[in-house]
Amino acid sequence: MDGIGKTLLAAGHKTNYHEVGVGEALFLLHGSGPGVSGWTNWSKTMSAFSDKWRVIVPDIAGFGFTEFLEGTKYDIKLWVNHLIGIMDALDIAKASFVGNSFGGAVAIGLAVFAPERVDKLILLGTPAGEFVQTAGLRGAWEYEPSLENMRQLMELFPYDQSLITPELVKSRYEASARPGAQEALRKLIPQPAAEGETIVKGFPVAALAKITAPTLVVHGREDRVVPPECGLLIAKNVPNADLHLFGCCGHWVQSEQPRRFASLVRDFLSE
Repeated sequence: MDGIGKTLLAAGHKTNYHEVGVGEALFLLHGSGPGVSGWTNWSKTMSAFSDKWRVIVPDIAGFGFTEFLEGTKYDIKLWVNHLIGIMDALDIAKASFVGNSFGGAVAIGLAVFAPERVDKLILLGTPAGEFVQTAGLRGAWEYEPSLENMRQLMELFPYDQSLITPELVKSRYEASARPGAQEALRKLIPQPAAEGETIVKGFPVAALAKITAPTLVVHGREDRVVPPECGLLIAKNVPNADLHLFGCCGHWVQSEQPRRFASLVRDFLSE
């Protein structure tokens, strides 16, 4: 099945991951949402870095084909410990991290709580500060598994709708329909308020200011899942940060601008 790779044990979770290439370690961290996994986010991007880096693409605890353990509190502390456990299992002392959306938040957590494990950070469409829950995030919580519902939800993510192929919809739907998958997701993202606005909270400014790693912030100008203002907030408050805003681009920067994204990241990592 697409998405199933190697297995290791980290933070008590049987962890699914993919690995290609040799060189300095580079982690590609997926976002959240129904049917998400490291493979669905990064399968077409991994090869863009595997000539020079040891690329590791894990399914974060509770997502994809990594275990979801009933009774476990899933929060940033657990996800950071899970990431450290993966690094330890693979004998990696320090790595660079490309974090997509939720994966970017996990990478920030690692950079704040275990800065000695982080070389460089690349944050794509990453939440920070406080913002009103978007249609994309609300839809992810309210989603009920079906092909039609998956297609409608995915329409909120990219600017270029041609990226939403029947194959991608089918793949995401099948993963989202696994027993317990949607119930697990709902424990990991804020439940929309019955009335009025729902406020989503990411890392505050005080935490961002503690990041010592060189950081590249990348965001799509038309992102309808995580507002571009979050990217600007990160870039303004991380001491050593640059910001690249892609025009005519939504939440899937790595898929919508694959060549320019890969070039930007390769240059940043090679500096």
